[in-house]
Amino acid sequence: MAASPAYGEEKGGSSSLGEPEYGHDPASGGIFASDYKRHDDLKEMLDSNKDSLKLEAMKRIVAMIARGKNASDLFPAVVKNVACKNIEVKKLVYVYLVRYAEEQQDLALLSISTFQRGLKDPNQLIRASALRVLSSIRVPIIVPIMMLAIKEAASDMSPYVRKTAAHAIPKLYSLDSDQKDQLIEVIEKLLADKTTLVAGSVVMAFEEVCPERIDLIHKNYRKLCNLLIDVEEWGQVVIINMLTRYARTQFLSPNQNESLLEESAEKAFYGSEEEDTKDAKAEAASLAKRKPYVMDPDHRLLLRNTKPLLQSRNAAVVMAVAQLYFHLAPKAEVGVIAKALVRLLRSHSEVQYVVLQNVATMSIKRRGMFEPYLKSFYIRSTDPTQIKILKLEVLTNLANETNISTILREFQTYIRSMDKDFVAATIQAIGRCATNIGKVRDTCLNGLVQLLSNRDELVVAESVVVIKKLLQMQPAQHSEIIKHMAKLTDNIQVPMARASILWLIGEYCEHVPKIAPDVLRKMAKSFTNEEDIVKLQVINLAAKLYLTNSKQSKLLTQYVLNLAKYDQNYDIRDRARFIRQLIVPTEKSGALNKYAKKLFLAQKPAPILESSFKDRDHFQLGSLSHLLNAKAVGYQELPDWPDEAPDPSVRNVEVPEWTKCTSREKRKEKVEKPFYSDSEGESGPTESADSEPESDSEESGSSSSSSGSSSSSSEEEEEEEEEEGSREQSEDKEEEEEEKRKKRKEKGGPRKASPGIMGSEEEEEAEGKKAKKAAGPQRKKGHAETSSEEASASESSSSGSDSGTEAPTMVEAKQRKAIPSSKANPKEISLLDLDDFTPPPPQPVPSSSIISSSLVTDLEGLTLTDTSLAPALLSPAFGTVRTYELLHRMAGEGLSVEYCFNRRPFPGDLHMVAVQIQISNNTDAEVKSLRVSEPKLLAGMRIQEFPEIESLAPGDTASVVMGIDFCDSTQAANFQLCTHTRHFYVSIQPPVGELMAPVFMSENEFRKEQEHLARQGEGKLTGMSEITEKLTLPEKCRSDHAIVQQVTSAANVGRVPCGADNEYRFAAKTVTSGSLVLITLEWREGAAAQLTINSEKMVIATMLVKDIIQALAQ
Repeated sequence: MAASPAYGEEKGGSSSLGEPEYGHDPASGGIFASDYKRHDDLKEMLDSNKDSLKLEAMKRIVAMIARGKNASDLFPAVVKNVACKNIEVKKLVYVYLVRYAEEQQDLALLSISTFQRGLKDPNQLIRASALRVLSSIRVPIIVPIMMLAIKEAASDMSPYVRKTAAHAIPKLYSLDSDQKDQLIEVIEKLLADKTTLVAGSVVMAFEEVCPERIDLIHKNYRKLCNLLIDVEEWGQVVIINMLTRYARTQFLSPNQNESLLEESAEKAFYGSEEEDTKDAKAEAASLAKRKPYVMDPDHRLLLRNTKPLLQSRNAAVVMAVAQLYFHLAPKAEVGVIAKALVRLLRSHSEVQYVVLQNVATMSIKRRGMFEPYLKSFYIRSTDPTQIKILKLEVLTNLANETNISTILREFQTYIRSMDKDFVAATIQAIGRCATNIGKVRDTCLNGLVQLLSNRDELVVAESVVVIKKLLQMQPAQHSEIIKHMAKLTDNIQVPMARASILWLIGEYCEHVPKIAPDVLRKMAKSFTNEEDIVKLQVINLAAKLYLTNSKQSKLLTQYVLNLAKYDQNYDIRDRARFIRQLIVPTEKSGALNKYAKKLFLAQKPAPILESSFKDRDHFQLGSLSHLLNAKAVGYQELPDWPDEAPDPSVRNVEVPEWTKCTSREKRKEKVEKPFYSDSEGESGPTESADSEPESDSEESGSSSSSSGSSSSSSEEEEEEEEEEGSREQSEDKEEEEEEKRKKRKEKGGPRKASPGIMGSEEEEEAEGKKAKKAAGPQRKKGHAETSSEEASASESSSSGSDSGTEAPTMVEAKQRKAIPSSKANPKEISLLDLDDFTPPPPQPVPSSSIISSSLVTDLEGLTLTDTSLAPALLSPAFGTVRTYELLHRMAGEGLSVEYCFNRRPFPGDLHMVAVQIQISNNTDAEVKSLRVSEPKLLAGMRIQEFPEIESLAPGDTASVVMGIDFCDSTQAANFQLCTHTRHFYVSIQPPVGELMAPVFMSENEFRKEQEHLARQGEGKLTGMSEITEKLTLPEKCRSDHAIVQQVTSAANVGRVPCGADNEYRFAAKTVTSGSLVLITLEWREGAAAQLTINSEKMVIATMLVKDIIQALAQ
């Protein structure tokens, strides 16, 4: 704080340095200031030669503008300084010019050459400011100059300048719409920009200039989805709204087949075989119609990448995602937005108002979505009236038979409020609840009748109006209430309430034959003093009584009609004349008077009390039009879903030709190295799947999970590697056979059999294949360093580390010298070179022979030295296997399918996760030819189908195992499950814990690997290979057995021996790439604990932390 006076002295006390002293402008806020002396001191400062004075003057001018004061008379003095060499002054001059260039166009045009020079300035901020000023001068004559400047800026090296160019496009379009075609070219160029800074601005320009040109979005759709999480907040709102409309034109409705599916399931399940086989063509046509809906992968990509934004701090972003899910997501998935919207209710009242408007609309169609959060809509005494009324609306929409008693108790409290508008709205809400839920109608009616004795006239009046509507439903049962209300005519003065009572008595006068004429007598007395609405109902009451009870009311009716004949209001005069002719027969009256009873005493339908938000959902949620319930200027209608999906290939991005050429050249160079080319084919999918931004954004939910450059490059790599993989498969097989032959020649005699080391040739060959596959990911990382020098270095380092082992081990280590490795990765060397030591993953065997994870501690005492033992795959830890539903019995027309991850190595390929599938035939007919077909997998993923089941008898169950290579990602594997008559679209999505296999290692090895991963993480740009989370252990999870059981149930990991009592360690390898995952759980004082996971695969580690914490909390 002490520095501030000194700063003030330095700025203001310039007189001590021999400079003139400039105080604050006395005329800026004065009443008697003369115009010619206004801002003279600022003009002098701007004309001085000192940059410090100019800067001080500009700061004061910009501060004046910020306070809303007019500084336009300083324009000539400011514009002279546009060529100032001081960058700080120049920036502030441009800020001023952007504000006043439109008002002072002539003066601004004089400096246009300076702005053009500013477009070439080396400082990006000056270039952007110059373009901003240029686009603010709204003079048609400079349109060509603006167009050139925008085109140049669109190709600028700085993303900030390109963003400014995108902002300038709508300004130019509003000035001259004839430039649309040229501007669309610039928009197309900027849409291809991979920078998050530009994305939001260019989509805004697209929406302003050419929202109908959807073809410009096709190629950039996936990129926009992947960049979305990193775009600035207001850009996210614009992009989400645009993508909502885009998706409505390009994808099929996810809810279109729901009713059709249910009908088809019933028909197929209960129909006989004879009926099904009558007409083959008709059956084929109906099958095509009943084809289950399969979501387009691009549709799923949009939903998956917007979901993390529900956690955004910006309410507009959350609202945009909520409306996207409401308009685009399947009904089963829309529920995720409820929690985010309820969170926004803790925000400012303005935000609450907008959110509640949208929640009120949603709660009409999707009531179940908000029912768990009912208490969040309870009204606080501090809420403004508008918020209270909206919350009432939501509570009424959510009312059902189970929660109505709670809601009515709330309403009883609200009626005592001092806010009369709110009380009236509450009474209307009670009426709506009574209308919608029959069983509480009498309760609500009795409650409203009690309110008739309330001291507050407004409460009584509103109650009368609502009771009138409720009584129309069952008038015969409630004649007592009508009598009670008739007595209120003496006290109630509110016109609407008096009119409602009179209408009720007139409509149901046969139920109160004695009271009705007396009410008319009283009303005739005060007729001249009543309001118009009451007078009209008095005339109606007189007419109805004349028709039903003319003896008692004939004279009264004539008296009332005579009074009305001379009333000041012409409506009342006309009504009196019309009714007189209708009910009193005369010679002149026509045939109408025969039908007077039918006209006046006809059965009238009870009014339907509906929400005012019922039909608002035809406006896009979150829009101004929805808020106002009227179409606002510039509103774009939300398009209807298409009947047939447009071609999805328009969104495919072609791989540049030069990329393909280089990949071919690389492949030719590597033909001489068979081992490398083999690993190249297998490592590609692993890397591409690992770097895929979709999985990041879906599962981790972190805001920095995807970036433009990585997403586009990974897509290109995936397509390139798929092509190479298919061409190299045949070469790979030949090379593997050559490797086997070489090994057989080199082996002099059979190897000794030992508990840890296998002896047969077949097992060694299997291990050779395994080592190759494990080398895949490392080959991908280190492909730039594959010189013979490094190969020999890796050989020497591996032989050095194995110096203490047996002779056969040394021979095998030498045989492995061709395996590439990186100098900076000692862990990779040990994993590759020592992989031969690992026992083979066991084939499926009876559970009694499997080593359980609890025996690992007992194995600690065996003579296994740290130097000779490499991390070895352990048998899976079988706990309670969780079963997932693949196909429901109804959707599968009697065929139900469940699956589980059995945690055993898949026999066909060790890089695949084994999925055990149980198929049950619940129909009365035999199911034939059960098989898997048409797998739709992301690049790099593979699937090994189970053998075809020829037939499955009624009531039988078959169990099969299939293998899926998920490429270390939690992306779903989509495929068709086919029978001889039907095709069912299904998908298997693995929990992150099932993507790994347990590894056995000693305590020392665990520490070494952990330290190595930590060092490795320090070298990375992100600086991370470790995740630590604190947690609280529940009481039932504070024993060794419970902790181990919960961790191993969440993930397929093996326990590592540990000397400390309060520490638990687990280790595993990812199935595809073989990356280590090390888990440490440290139990501290009381219930506190700390979970640490070390791994190269940070996405997997992040998701695994969540799963383990969730398992321990159960």
